[in-house]
Amino acid sequence: MGKLYLVPTPIGNLKDITLRALEVLREVDVIAAEDTRQSLKLLNHYDIKKPLISYHKHNEQGKSEEIINRLIQGENIAIVTDAGTPGISDPGAIIVQKCIEQGIDFEVLPGAVAITTALVYSGLDTSKFIFIGFLPRENKERKPIIEDLKDRRETLIFYEAPHRITETLKFLKDNLGNRKISLCRELTKLHEEILRMNIDEALKYYNEKEPKGEYVLIVEGKSQEEIKEENRKSWESLSMEEHILKYINEGYSKKEAIKLVAKDRNLPKSEVYKYSLRLD
Repeated sequence: MGKLYLVPTPIGNLKDITLRALEVLREVDVIAAEDTRQSLKLLNHYDIKKPLISYHKHNEQGKSEEIINRLIQGENIAIVTDAGTPGISDPGAIIVQKCIEQGIDFEVLPGAVAITTALVYSGLDTSKFIFIGFLPRENKERKPIIEDLKDRRETLIFYEAPHRITETLKFLKDNLGNRKISLCRELTKLHEEILRMNIDEALKYYNEKEPKGEYVLIVEGKSQEEIKEENRKSWESLSMEEHILKYINEGYSKKEAIKLVAKDRNLPKSEVYKYSLRLD
């Protein structure tokens, strides 16, 4: 039985490949590549001569079966994509599932990935984040996705192509508001550019300048200020008794509701307690 290796490749700068990745690529029997022409540039740069087979999103299902059969026959195979880590918005996840089902040994090497590079560059919150990848093209498909995300406080990460960047920025503005955003393009390459601004400023920037290169968009999560403002609007028209009942109906105990109302209205709990007696 052979072994499968998922090998990250540089997202731009060829020096970002690891020594371990080079060792694996030199030792495997076959390399399955998303774009054999692109991978050949990397292999030639490091003087690695190995048979290449095509493995991309359009043939992933069928090729995965072929790769599984070759692994069963004893071949060691590496999966590489054009850039970054296989399985992250690139082919790789299907072959992993099949290896698990078949009990075939596989190894995932650490290495270059655009997500974390862009996230740290952004200066936005790195403690919690959600990676979405490419949004669907059709509004009916991407609308439910953004609806699920618009109230999340985690930093949001998207991938986008240059010809869609303006349309995507408009979509984000319409659904998330004018949040802070970091636009990271051509990461680790000669023309790497990091823009930190809000979405309105980004739209204005790309109305005047043609987008180029692949993008990682880092979008601020819903801020504490937004949450407080929405919470305030949800109770400011209520009477004190209605405000207390609002929290009780949401599942809080009467004691907890009194505490929350006091915090919302910046009042002593004893003052709110007097109104709660009217509910008995």
